[in-house]
Amino acid sequence: MSDTATIPELLVQPRGPVLWLTIQREERRNALSHGVLSQMTQAIDAAQADRSLRAIVVTGAGDRAFCAGADLQAAQAFVTDYSEPYASMAVLLRRAKASNLPLVARVNGACMAGGMGLLAMCDMAVATTHAVFGLPEVKVGVFPAQVMSVLQHLVPRRKLAELCLTGEPLTSAQALEYGLVNYVADDLDAKLDWLLQRLLDKSPAAIRRGLYTMKKIEAMPFEESVAFTESQIALFTLTEDAKEGQQAFQQKRKPQWKGK
Repeated sequence: MSDTATIPELLVQPRGPVLWLTIQREERRNALSHGVLSQMTQAIDAAQADRSLRAIVVTGAGDRAFCAGADLQAAQAFVTDYSEPYASMAVLLRRAKASNLPLVARVNGACMAGGMGLLAMCDMAVATTHAVFGLPEVKVGVFPAQVMSVLQHLVPRRKLAELCLTGEPLTSAQALEYGLVNYVADDLDAKLDWLLQRLLDKSPAAIRRGLYTMKKIEAMPFEESVAFTESQIALFTLTEDAKEGQQAFQQKRKPQWKGK
């Protein structure tokens, strides 16, 4: 396509049972715009009602950057309306938190600032070996406030403090060590496909209700969590997928999931 003005900032592309969300601002190192945030929120929302979809991949165009964070070249990089209590990044993080479809980050390059928020809002992540990770906001006089909401349960407390207060980056090997990503690979797409295939042959109903349960208990005290999950396990067993899974196990065959 020769007319770059017609290229959408976010490519929303179903690939079989996987919805790919690709930031297409390669000239800006896939920096976030308010349009990208809004479109990604809408795409994740819409995907929840599509039972043909089994997972969502979040990535950036090219091989230099996954996402460099807010576009500092924009006039209003962080806020467009100070009277609006809900910031576009925060709205996206809320929608990702509520998603019952697994989100997988495909980290194809530099993952910085708000890009770390996209990474952390995903349930799993695969990174290329040349990827770098960081929270450089202090270098431009701000702080990764919203990103901390999704990073604080992923990264050890002292390492998170170091990332926020120094703004210095991590290598992909360090990101793996600190639990920011599941895997690092030279062949990013081969590893991503391997991980997706390990999801796609499992029960859609179990994954959907299971993600709901996992996310609900994250902030619960122990007794509340146990009370919630002891009621949830009964609901798991009532699904058609649970009945099919047990029958397939007894009959020594592959299950035929209905996703219900």
